[in-house]
Amino acid sequence: MPANIRFINPDTIAKPPGYTHVVEATGPGRLVYVAGQLGLDTGNVLVGGPGDFRAQATQAFENLKSALAAVGAGFEHVVKINNYLLDISHLGIFREVRDAYVNRAAPPASTTLQVADFARPGALFEVEAIAVLPPAKPARASSARKRMAAARGSAKTLKRPPPRGKRRR
Repeated sequence: MPANIRFINPDTIAKPPGYTHVVEATGPGRLVYVAGQLGLDTGNVLVGGPGDFRAQATQAFENLKSALAAVGAGFEHVVKINNYLLDISHLGIFREVRDAYVNRAAPPASTTLQVADFARPGALFEVEAIAVLPPAKPARASSARKRMAAARGSAKTLKRPPPRGKRRR
């Protein structure tokens, strides 16, 4: 857990089940916003059979996991999730699936809503997230110098077109 993040449940607010009321992130750090993830496989097909909420929720969290990994993050970096359910009666299943992924010692702030429908027919669940990561480590100077030297070397091998302008006759 980055040292610049605090998870707070004030004593003056009822203790929440599986999420945190307040997450404070102070700089320096990197903010990562992950768009809503549905229960789609890599072929862009909804997983499970029609109405299989658990399969879709699990796949949506797997997709979120993959999106986080693309920037070197994991669920321990997630500070906020928004969850959208087509049918709030699936709240218990949602919580089971969510708890298998999020950092339960310091769960993210969370909002869960029932929605009228999704843009994707047949979708039952969507999750989006915000993560905070430590600042990116700067590239080593020697590696940067090597890349610059390589770029200069490859630039020398390129043939340059003749200068534009008046032609000599």
